[in-house]
Amino acid sequence: MCFISLKKNLSMNKKSVAKDFPIICVGGSAGGLDAYTRLLKNLPSDMGVAIVIVNHLRTVATLLHEILPHHTKMPVELITEKLDIQPNHVFIIPEKRDLHILDDEFRLKAISKPRGWPDVITVFSSFTNKTLGRQTHRCYCIWL
Repeated sequence: MCFISLKKNLSMNKKSVAKDFPIICVGGSAGGLDAYTRLLKNLPSDMGVAIVIVNHLRTVATLLHEILPHHTKMPVELITEKLDIQPNHVFIIPEKRDLHILDDEFRLKAISKPRGWPDVITVFSSFTNKTLGRQTHRCYCIWL
C-alpha cells in the first residue's frame, strides 16, 4: 500500500516538474526558412526547452513540419488544438490561426487579423507574456 502511494506521489512530482521548462517562441516571415534551419542545426536536441516557430503565414499552408526534421534531432510537430507542450520538441503554428497557451497546451483561434500584415507573432508573444510571464524564466521570444 505504501509503495503504491509513494509511486503515485513520485509520478505527480515528475509531472509538475516536467511542466517547468522554458518555451522559446521563434518568430519569422515566410522567408525565414534559412534562419530556422541554421538555428535548429546549432541547437542541442536535449536542452530542455520547447521551440515554437510562429511564422507570418496567413493563408498559405506551411511545410515547415516536413522540412525542419531534416535539420534537427528534435521531433517537429504541426500544432493542433490542445496539443501538450513538451521540452525538446519543435512546434510549428498552422496557417490561418492565432496561437495561445492554456494549461500547458496549445490553443488555436481563428486568425485575428485576416487582412494586411498578420499579427500572429505579436498575438502569441503578448499572450504568453501575460499568461506565462508571471512564471520566471518560462517564455522567451526571438524575432528573425
